[in-house]
Amino acid sequence: MKTRVRQCRQAAGLTQQQLADRVGVSVRTILSIEKEQYSPSLMLAYRLARVFGVTVEQLCRLEENLREEQEDE
Repeated sequence: MKTRVRQCRQAAGLTQQQLADRVGVSVRTILSIEKEQYSPSLMLAYRLARVFGVTVEQLCRLEENLREEQEDE
């Protein structure tokens, strides 16, 4: 799943470690999400969105991901 985690993190001036500490996961998890190798659970997506002051839909690029899924069908 494509997300805006990297862009939001950089805009907030946070390191991957700082973000990981704030949401209670390992830095490896943040790295994997940013590389689109891991899709965050709903609860993790919610915690990330709260840190950045955005909605889960905005953070997870919901509309863009749905469009791509429909194109693949």
